[in-house]
Amino acid sequence: LLPPMWAYTVGFTVLPHVGGFLGWFLNRKEIPAWYEKLKKPSWCPSRRVFPVAWTMLYTGMGYASYLVWNDLGGCSSKAIVPLGLYGAQLLLNWAWPPLFFGARNLNMALVDILCLDGLAVGTLCSWYRINRVAALLLLPYLGWLAMATCLTIRIWRDNPEHKPGKSD
Repeated sequence: LLPPMWAYTVGFTVLPHVGGFLGWFLNRKEIPAWYEKLKKPSWCPSRRVFPVAWTMLYTGMGYASYLVWNDLGGCSSKAIVPLGLYGAQLLLNWAWPPLFFGARNLNMALVDILCLDGLAVGTLCSWYRINRVAALLLLPYLGWLAMATCLTIRIWRDNPEHKPGKSD
């Protein structure tokens, strides 16, 4: 007996929030303790913007993944690449907060987000051929990732004392 279709829609839409929430929950104490002390550019968004932005972005990408999954008839062989790219970029997305905030490893956080960017672009390109609405739903995410990547690069560059091998 299969669950009703709405359960799949909800499941796919909620899934990205799981890792995002865990990342926040596990690293929430590091934000005031460490992040606030880092040198950041003037265009760095306020801390209050991040949970609102990620809620909207995770909801959009989650629903988009449902559209792709549905259009491909579920977990078929045709779904391996488009949903595999999505899953890989989602894992790198979830890995960034523990690397950046938890491990305070600016080098690994930078490598992570650069790989994430490539996988997110690959996801969008593979989804465009399957469902254009799903691909368009990823555009705000890619825009936010571009800003987050630039911010990570600036923090990495402007805080050399926080890189591994340097004194804390």
